[in-house]
Amino acid sequence: MTLTIRLMRPQDTPQVKEIDRDAFPTEWPPTNFPRELENKLAHYIVVYDTANTNHQSDPQIPIKEKQTGFFDRARRIFQRKPVPPADPVEEVTILGYAGVWIMADEAHITSIASGKDHRHQGIGEALLIALVELAMAKKVRIVTLEARVSNQIAQNLYYKFGFDKLGVRKAYYLDNKEDAVIMSTEYIGSPSFKEKFTKAKTAFYLKWGTFTNELPLKQTENK
Repeated sequence: MTLTIRLMRPQDTPQVKEIDRDAFPTEWPPTNFPRELENKLAHYIVVYDTANTNHQSDPQIPIKEKQTGFFDRARRIFQRKPVPPADPVEEVTILGYAGVWIMADEAHITSIASGKDHRHQGIGEALLIALVELAMAKKVRIVTLEARVSNQIAQNLYYKFGFDKLGVRKAYYLDNKEDAVIMSTEYIGSPSFKEKFTKAKTAFYLKWGTFTNELPLKQTENK
């Protein structure tokens, strides 16, 4: 696969809802993605396979047939402005999504999920890398999240990328009253965190290959 990660768009929400419903079937109420996309604190991203992207002409703009004959040639000569080509419509299959809220100097990861047919393929790890890089661009100090105490696989992934356990939220998950592990990075601008993050990211690239990150990573002050 040739992965690309970009910001979520409104047209992505039907596919993202399906992934969210399958990954978090007991979550209530479900995430309102159209509203989240309008939330200035929220940043949602998606990943897709670039190799399976189709570009089609906008069906609402008909493609002109080939013009022939004297009058057609004359019309082309005296036409003030050529008709622009139809804008391509990007059709992608969303493989996973993730969300983060950025508040003051903290980035809080709300969710990371991959489609049921694309798990154990590095999708979640790629999304985590992209979220941390986005947090670095926003110049936040720490990245936090919660994970189920029973989800040791997720916790091990977060440990690898420089997260540490801070505590436990009792009965945090409403479906079964399971506790949540509170995890946080140290200051993400510190040399020690950057070293851990770079090491984990390099290991990911060696195992799964690189991906294209189209997020706005120009460093800005978080207002």
